[in-house]
Amino acid sequence: MRIICGRNKGRHIKAPDNLPVRPTTDMAKESLFNILNNYFYFEAVTVIDLFAGTGNISLEFASRDAVSVLAVDIHQPCVNFIKKMAGELKYLNLTAIKADAFQFLEHQKLPVDIIFADPPYDMEGIEKIPQLVFERNLLKPDGWLIIEHKKEIDFSSHPKFYQHRHYGRVNFSFLVNMSETGETEQ
Repeated sequence: MRIICGRNKGRHIKAPDNLPVRPTTDMAKESLFNILNNYFYFEAVTVIDLFAGTGNISLEFASRDAVSVLAVDIHQPCVNFIKKMAGELKYLNLTAIKADAFQFLEHQKLPVDIIFADPPYDMEGIEKIPQLVFERNLLKPDGWLIIEHKKEIDFSSHPKFYQHRHYGRVNFSFLVNMSETGETEQ
């Protein structure tokens, strides 16, 4: 995997082979960030990366100088790797914590601009993520929840659903906390 843009553009990251992860492909990640680039100034966003794994998405946001990036993963080796990379790359804006993503959402209090969730494709309860995020008001006005999932999952009936994109086997569903003006741009 590599960092697509920002201060460490082009930097290749080699994660240990023993991490229980399925990193977002570089092609899908580049497409995702091209979309986000049209809606957000990265230097002004706060981000939560759920099921962070290797930190692939967290590192990309940090490289683009997001205000703060919180990487959440239940596996300590993943958290350790993200912390190690944040240190090596001098990302003071990136923090990694060990936590169950669902419990984290239940206890999170401060809203953020972007929540990215990449749960294991076979995990049960993925459909609860939007429910927790929106019931607990965890997104700022015009904030985005992005869920990476397998093609069989469909969030299009959710009232906050904005769009679905797929890149090979990678599917992203975008749900937006629309502002009162009804616009999605900041």
